[in-house]
Amino acid sequence: MHGYDYVRHNYERLSEEIRSLGRAAGREVTLVAVTKSGSDEELLALAAAGVTDIGENRPQELYRRGALLAEHGSSPRLHEIGNLQRNKVGLVVGRASLIHSVGKLSLAEEISKRAVAEGITQRVLVELNSASEPNKGGALPGEIEALAAAVSELPGLSLSGLMTMGPVVEKSEQIRPYFRLAREIFDKLNKKLGFEGEGVLSMGMSDSYAVAIEEGATLVRVGRRLFEKEGI
Repeated sequence: MHGYDYVRHNYERLSEEIRSLGRAAGREVTLVAVTKSGSDEELLALAAAGVTDIGENRPQELYRRGALLAEHGSSPRLHEIGNLQRNKVGLVVGRASLIHSVGKLSLAEEISKRAVAEGITQRVLVELNSASEPNKGGALPGEIEALAAAVSELPGLSLSGLMTMGPVVEKSEQIRPYFRLAREIFDKLNKKLGFEGEGVLSMGMSDSYAVAIEEGATLVRVGRRLFEKEGI
């Protein structure tokens, strides 16, 4: 694994930066290492570096890579963070510690059905389309409360919080209003419905995690920066 020392270096540096940002914001922030752009060897290097949370966009890869990690004696928490189709639910229910992208009631119902059949409780986040973009998934700001309330009533599910992507922007500062809106909605829903524990607010990626933490994120999803070799 010596040839992948840059992965450990990036992970340790990024983890410390996020801990520091979290301390400044007065909360603990979880780093989910998004591995879709990394090879299997880089994934295993992350595991060797002590990664605690792995995020995958594709259900098939979450299933396969979860098995690969287990074969190598590693068991980080797995997160399904991408668009999840109903016919792929069986690949992630009971394997993903948290499903981030529940933007439709029909998807939540399918997850619920599978969880009940397996006799488990599946943690999920409702997805907010914070910029009301027509080509993106997630419930619109005016629809998210109804979705969250319905999801909270489904058997086999634990409504754990809220996720948003935010729009693609040129500068990270431009995404701040959308993260601020997500935090306001998160607080409102938590007060009304009571998320599991203190609740998870999942927002912020490689180019926006600092702004996300400032605006209330408790979990950030970072991928590309973990696999950069420049400057190592």
